[in-house]
Formats: sequence, structure tokens, C-alpha cells
Amino acid sequence: MSKNQMDSFENLSDQEARVKLKEIAEDCRMCMFVTNLSSVPAASRPMSIQEVDDEGAIWFISSSDSDKNKEIAADNRVQLYFQNNGSSEYLSIYGEASVFTDKATKDKYWTEFANAWFTGKDDPKVTIIKIRPIDCYYWDTKSGKFIAFMKRSLAALTGADVDDDGIEGKLKI
Repeated sequence: MSKNQMDSFENLSDQEARVKLKEIAEDCRMCMFVTNLSSVPAASRPMSIQEVDDEGAIWFISSSDSDKNKEIAADNRVQLYFQNNGSSEYLSIYGEASVFTDKATKDKYWTEFANAWFTGKDDPKVTIIKIRPIDCYYWDTKSGKFIAFMKRSLAALTGADVDDDGIEGKLKI
């Protein structure tokens, strides 16, 4: 393994891991939210996050009558996939989901954008889903997508080794 390949792994834990998770997830804003993990194919849908809190939990608004909520009630294990093409950031999170229906939690995470699916934050179908990360893995670039592309292009043209500035690793929350 070359020095560059060895330097491309950086496992993070505790506060550093929470900061990295929050940075990537909130930059992406959208993820593929996968439930029913024991079935093939698993159920997947795009979801917009409301927040990544200081503990690394990811929060979503959802409907109580959605398939997603029903699947979480049967098995709370979920997988989230984030992709930010603009800066070549990727994040995979395996975690456990909890569904909240209390007014305080709804008030905290409600946005006017959700009115497209509900009749307001007092709609009885409004639920808030919290994902507690258990296993996380990220992929990132140190200098951004454009610079990484230019380095790979130059290496392809010259035949030189790629000075890959990609970095990846586990996030221990």
C-alpha cells in the first residue's frame, strides 16, 4: 500500500465524528432512507433531514400512515445514504429509528415546507423520526471535487501515480 493510500483513512470518534456526520449530512440535506432491512429488496425513499443534533442524531418529519413509519414499528433498524456530488462527500449510516408524536418535538422540528404533506403542525398524522447512528462510514475529499478531478486527469494524461486526496473512515458516535 502506498503512502497516499495509507493516509487516505481517518477514523473519527466522539466529537470529531459528530462534527463530520453533521457537516456531510447537513450539506447534503437529502438522503435515501432505507427501512425493512431484512427484506430484499429493502424499502427505500428520498427524505429531507430537519437537523443533525449535537449528539449526532438525525431528525425527519414523516406521516404516521406512511409505509416508512409502519416498517419502523415492525423493525426499527434503518440505513441512510447521503451523497453530495458538488463536493464529493458521501455518508452511510446504520442506526435505530424512534418515532415521536409529542407536541414539543413536533414544534421543534416543524417547517413550513412540510405543509405540502400535512394540514399544519397540528395535523394528527405528523410524526418526527429520530435516527440514532450505530455504524457510520464516510468518504470525502480534502481539496474538493474540482481539484480531485484535475489531479486524476493529470495523472491519466501523464501516466503518473494519482495523488489521491480522498479520505474515508468510520465515524464512532
